[in-house]
Amino acid sequence: MTTSAGAHGGTESRRILLVDDSADAALAMSMLLEALGHEVRTEHDGARALASIDEFRPDVVVLDIGLPGMSGFDVAREMRKRDATRHALLLALTGYGSAADRQTALDAGFDHHLTKPVSIDEIEALLARA
Repeated sequence: MTTSAGAHGGTESRRILLVDDSADAALAMSMLLEALGHEVRTEHDGARALASIDEFRPDVVVLDIGLPGMSGFDVAREMRKRDATRHALLLALTGYGSAADRQTALDAGFDHHLTKPVSIDEIEALLARA
């Protein structure tokens, strides 16, 4: 992990894997995170996300739940089995916000469940505490 401070609130720079099937949403979020001093890699489906983790070794994964092919829940479960992401901060970023959705996310291995739209300040606060 890099130890340089990010541009926002002194948060350490993190390697963040952003997984969202919406190219526009992923681009916007990655630009914000990069502007805050983080290194961001973007993938648009679970299989590609899983294929990239051994090489990228993210500190944080921001993962959409509604992905094509395999759900974000399945991706999170698989990530928790792998050395490269076993201890990474996993953030569910989703439009599904019921209590059952939150519990399913936690059961799948996510550390936090964030409902869209989420503020960049909320994400940065979680990164600062990680």
